[in-house]
Amino acid sequence: MTIPAVVPPLPRAVSWDRHVAPATALSWLSAGWRDFTIQPAASLSYGLLVFLISSGIVAGLFAFGWDYILFPAFAGFMVVGPVLGVGLYEKSRRIAAGERVSLIRMIFVKPKSGGQLLFAGVMLCLLMLLWMRAAVIIYALFFGLRPFPGLDHIAPMLFTTQVGWAMLIVGGAVGGLFAAFSFAISVFAVPMLLNERVDALTAMGTSMALVWANLPVMLTWAAIVLALFLVSLATGLLGMIVAFPVLGHGTWHAYRTMRPGV
Repeated sequence: MTIPAVVPPLPRAVSWDRHVAPATALSWLSAGWRDFTIQPAASLSYGLLVFLISSGIVAGLFAFGWDYILFPAFAGFMVVGPVLGVGLYEKSRRIAAGERVSLIRMIFVKPKSGGQLLFAGVMLCLLMLLWMRAAVIIYALFFGLRPFPGLDHIAPMLFTTQVGWAMLIVGGAVGGLFAAFSFAISVFAVPMLLNERVDALTAMGTSMALVWANLPVMLTWAAIVLALFLVSLATGLLGMIVAFPVLGHGTWHAYRTMRPGV
């Protein structure tokens, strides 16, 4: 695979320091819903595909007896979610450009950065695997070599013992750091790699700078993403068929707000 030459974006004031109001996150969600309702079959099919893949992974974990990493895997989905949404960014880009939209064009995307998008995806997958390994180590540190009791018994073990509460606090803190870091480096990096000729590391660094410069609105957007993800989990992942496309389209509009004129 040939990786094209890329040019790092210059740190212009208009593209780095936006100071967007927190309420703007709601407009991104609204714009995401609007894009979802334009040729909704394409977005629904994309969401259904993500749902089927996610359900297949969950079923595989149970089939191989790896249910002990189920919850870290759900958290890991938040890490790789921006890469899975690249087809949704492409649909929103095509809508804005007045180009034809189809599921095939959403799946077989041709990013301007070429192989850099694949490189970013590999890095995020490695970060997800690192988090899952950290979760297993945290469990071992608090419960030793005790076998995983199964989903039916894990809740009493966590919520009725001091060790369980301690593990929840430490695991939540470590998981929060992983989630914050992955969100910061990926939320704008993947749309940027789709739309701009830029290398993966520069895109990730730019994404982190944009998140830091607009922390209130990005915390609001992160809360919206988390809330809709939890709703999807509560519905047995079925809610993901709609929630994931809406969030994907909304993320594209967040990127366009932060990177106007690019």
